[in-house]
Amino acid sequence: MELEPELLLQEARENVEAAQSYRRELGQRLQGLREARRQIKESASQTRDVLKQHFNDLKGTLGKLLDERLVTLLQEVDTIEQETIKPLDDCQKLIEHGVNTAEDLVQEGEIAILGGVGEQNEKLWNFTKKASHIQLDSLPEVPLLVDVPCLSAQLDDSILNIVKDHIFKHGMVASRPPVQIEELIEKPGGIIVRWCKVDDDFTAQDYRLQFRKCTSNHFEDVYVGSETEFIVLHIDPNVDYQFRVCARGDGRQEWSPWSVPQMGHSTLVPHEWTAGFEGYSLSSRRNIALRNDSESSGVLYSSAPTYFCGQTLTFRVETVGQPDRRDSIGVCAEKQNGFDSLQRDQAVCISTNGAVFVNGKEMTNQLPAVTSGSTVTFDIEAVTLGSTNNNEGGNFKLRVTISSNNREVVFDWLLEQSCGSLYFGCSFFYPGWKVLVF
Repeated sequence: MELEPELLLQEARENVEAAQSYRRELGQRLQGLREARRQIKESASQTRDVLKQHFNDLKGTLGKLLDERLVTLLQEVDTIEQETIKPLDDCQKLIEHGVNTAEDLVQEGEIAILGGVGEQNEKLWNFTKKASHIQLDSLPEVPLLVDVPCLSAQLDDSILNIVKDHIFKHGMVASRPPVQIEELIEKPGGIIVRWCKVDDDFTAQDYRLQFRKCTSNHFEDVYVGSETEFIVLHIDPNVDYQFRVCARGDGRQEWSPWSVPQMGHSTLVPHEWTAGFEGYSLSSRRNIALRNDSESSGVLYSSAPTYFCGQTLTFRVETVGQPDRRDSIGVCAEKQNGFDSLQRDQAVCISTNGAVFVNGKEMTNQLPAVTSGSTVTFDIEAVTLGSTNNNEGGNFKLRVTISSNNREVVFDWLLEQSCGSLYFGCSFFYPGWKVLVF
């Protein structure tokens, strides 16, 4: 049913007013949208500036870590900005489309109204029908500023205080180093370095020992730990070496100043095992012997009688295998082939079960069993020369001290003849035993 001309004209005017009002409302929402966009953009820009300034201030001390953190935070700003701008973009497109529609409708309505009634009734009718389908009372929601993100950088400047605190505590001024090297003791192929604390007010947690050949410009670490003594191996005989030590105070990270370097060398020929024995594999320096899988058995001797009375001979068990009561680690007056153990005449030794043998006889005193990491030391001193008065058949008496696992036994060893130097040896009946001698 067609409307009366006057009513049609009135409805057209009302629709124009509604479209104009709609356009104004859309314009206001568009302005709100622009403000929302500006708030996100400006706050994002300000946040970037603050982040860049803050991280640039810290770059000198925090370097790469701050750069990585800055990139992460900027990516978060970008992510928030992109995710929150997208709904505003969609809303803006909807509003702009509505504005264009409203403008077209206003223009078409004004043309229809100018024609009046009569022959222009069809235009008014078409305009009214078109306006009724546009939903001029439907306005999109534009978020309030309080409902959209307002980016900011949450930065805690206390990190500067933490860094400053560490910087102020870093380093120290001392009139002298708190530790000094106390003694250098030459060993065959090595040097024992001993040091001590000279500052009573300094509480040491760890020590750090370095050495170098005097022909080298570079010191290298050789020990870090709580002990005050260490044997430096792989020392070439008659070559000068420099040693220095420093300490780290209890609860601190930095090391103290270095001690005054001390010069040391060893004139003693390195101890070596005899090469070519089928039952044992040797290290390149031939100071480590490993009992291999070969069925061959017997005593592995030193390549020469390099042990002299008055010295300390040390064996360190690196790895262990299955023990046997015939196992032996010790010294002897001479090499004697044909024996499968040093538990024989003219030899003293300890078995892996801790039993001590002197000239083939087991002593009543026993040491702890040998385990991985155990050290066995022999200290031998000449007591008397010449024939003995107790008719024990020997003419050379030695005082022997064997130590292992913080226990020791002391006894006299009678030899048939005097000798200026001794061989050392070992025998193991099962594979897996590895022994270092120094």
